[in-house]
This record gives sequence, structure tokens and C-alpha cells, in this order.
Amino acid sequence: MMESLIRMVREHIDTLDSLLARYVAGTLPTPARVLVEAHLELKPKSRIKVRNLEAMAGLELAAAEPVALSDRDAMLAAIFASQPPEQASRTELPLQQDRVFPKALYDFVGFDAADVPWRTRMPGFREYDLGDIEGCHVSLFWLKPGRTVPAHTHEGSELSLVLDGAFSDARGHYARGDISVADDSVDHRPNVDLGRPCIGFAVMDAPLKLTGSFRQLIGDIIG
Repeated sequence: MMESLIRMVREHIDTLDSLLARYVAGTLPTPARVLVEAHLELKPKSRIKVRNLEAMAGLELAAAEPVALSDRDAMLAAIFASQPPEQASRTELPLQQDRVFPKALYDFVGFDAADVPWRTRMPGFREYDLGDIEGCHVSLFWLKPGRTVPAHTHEGSELSLVLDGAFSDARGHYARGDISVADDSVDHRPNVDLGRPCIGFAVMDAPLKLTGSFRQLIGDIIG
């Protein structure tokens, strides 16, 4: 079970659609599931996609050939003895208007953006490190307006949910509620929009790997 959780995106999640499919299948580790649920609160179009995927999964299940259980009675006893998960609806997650963090993320970390105990990592870049959870490294990040993140690729996969502000890279523009899905095929140098800081929630299953020239790297680190 734990091994399957640790393989968050090593089952090749390289797009938002594949991430939502894994969410519907129930195979994401907790931090990635929370990230998706926060995204669904902010993006009604993705909630429609999830409902459609759930409907398709139901049809596939109904059409599947039944398989005999090896220990039916013990499995049923375990199911009836378990506690139901405390999860909000996947499709109707209310967003409290005076919060920056969606409910799923607020419940996960226990506070909102104004109360994050940030630590400065480099000029214009702050982080709150939540540590390793179910094989994923989890953090919140704050980037000042106009800040460029040093060019990097990924030894595994990185999911970044924008909670406030926005950033761009060669693949597109990411604003509140958007998820950037990056893996070892992506080498990017995100740049924060002017006007307001970019706050986000990141879930990674492997370290980053810095790229680009030494001169560019030093300039980006100094900010």
C-alpha cells in the first residue's frame, strides 16, 4: 500500500487530466489528494471533469466481470469495522470568501496565508516546509512580484497549486487555482507576475535539479 502511495507520479502523471484521473481512482498520496481537492474548490471546470471521470469509472466497473474473493467474510468484517473517511464532497467544496487557502488546504495545514510561519530561503523566496508525508516532500512557497525561480528540472515529479498571484514559464501562465504539473521532461525557469506575490502549495516525490548557466543561476539566486 505505502509503495503505491510513494509512486505518486511515477505512474506518469504529466498532465492535469492524468492527475485528475489518479484522483478519481483514489491512488494519490494524501498531500497530492489535498492539492487536487483545493484545486477543485477553485476551478468549477475541473469539477465537471471529475464528475465525468467518475461516471466513466462507474460504467467500467458495472461492465467488469465479477471476481471471487479469497476471504470474503474477513474482508467484509474489516470494512464494517472501519471508520468512514472524513472528506468533503469532491464536487461541492464550499470556499470561504475571507480565506486565501481553500478549505481542503486550510484543514490540512491548520491556518490561512496570513498565519504561515515563513522562513526566507533566498532573497524574495520564502517557504514553509511541511516535511515528508507519504513519500512526498510538501511545502508552501511565497515569491515576491517579478521574482524568477532558478532554472531547474525534476528528478521525479512536482505539483504546484497557485493560491494567490501568478507565475509564467515556457509552458504557460498559472494563476489562482491552476496546477503546474512538471516532471523530468520539463526544464523551466518560472517568473512571478508583477503586482502581487505568488503563494503556492507544492508536492514533490523527488528533488529538483538545477540547470542553466552558472551566471544565470547566481543572478536568479540573488534575485
